[in-house]
Amino acid sequence: MKIDWEALGSVFGVSLVGTVALVGLFSLGVIALTKQDAAAAKGGSTVLPRTGAYACFAACALAVSYGIYLIVT
Repeated sequence: MKIDWEALGSVFGVSLVGTVALVGLFSLGVIALTKQDAAAAKGGSTVLPRTGAYACFAACALAVSYGIYLIVT
């Protein structure tokens, strides 16, 4: 049995970067929702933080859906 260490390292690196990016994007969505609550408490506009949060969550959902698509096909 021969292990292709270069391919294994490549898969590990891409997985690590993808995971960090996805968690960071989701965290930005949660932060945007927190900013929405703070803006609502001060009587300000909540449209921009809510839109940003929904965009972050939609991007996360698309990334997860694409990953599932790659696994299934």
